[in-house]
Amino acid sequence: MDRKNLFPIGEVSKLFHISVSSLRHYEHIGLLTPEYISSDSGYRYYGTEQFEVLNTIRYLRALDMPLAEIEDFLKNKDISRIEEKLLHQKHAVLKKQQELQRIEQKINHRLNWLRDAQSVPLDTVSLIELPSCRIVWVDAPLKVHGSLDMEVPIRKLDQSDAEAVVFLGKVGLGISAEHLQQSKVNRYDSIFLILDQYWIKRTFIQVKPLLFPKHFVYGCVFEAVI
Repeated sequence: MDRKNLFPIGEVSKLFHISVSSLRHYEHIGLLTPEYISSDSGYRYYGTEQFEVLNTIRYLRALDMPLAEIEDFLKNKDISRIEEKLLHQKHAVLKKQQELQRIEQKINHRLNWLRDAQSVPLDTVSLIELPSCRIVWVDAPLKVHGSLDMEVPIRKLDQSDAEAVVFLGKVGLGISAEHLQQSKVNRYDSIFLILDQYWIKRTFIQVKPLLFPKHFVYGCVFEAVI
């Protein structure tokens, strides 16, 4: 076969800034077949007809369109088809933008927490009256000798896949009035999570206004620092 107007796979890779492995993958899934494959060496060669297809693939991949969608378009080329796919991809991009914005907001929120934590004095007990808020709690006797003792109870609080607990609010421990009056302060009776209003408005988590249990009168809140 005359290879005068054919380009070896390595050269095509450089011309289109596509790796050789990607070109071989496109061939494997039936997206792009070389013009000629040497029976002696197995080397792939491409012609200008494949260049047109490669340009289309590069353009649509730059729009983050999945290969399966690109393959479907190449097999069914028409204006309405590409319009439908571009509109679908636009929706996917907008959704991804919203997700990235939420991640950015989470990072900013956590950075604010870290800055606040740096200004809080250590080894100091403070009595702070908080405004009404929403909480989730688990009534479970708990002896806390370190932060690791809180991990299992925290997992019990994490009943939603919408967001990780670390993004939802501050974790705290509660002592019942009975044990406090008896000076039994070496154990806690509840673990709770103060839900951050910021994230309640921005997640799919369903919560209702709650009151602390009647026996639950004092609590201490731990600022998570990661």
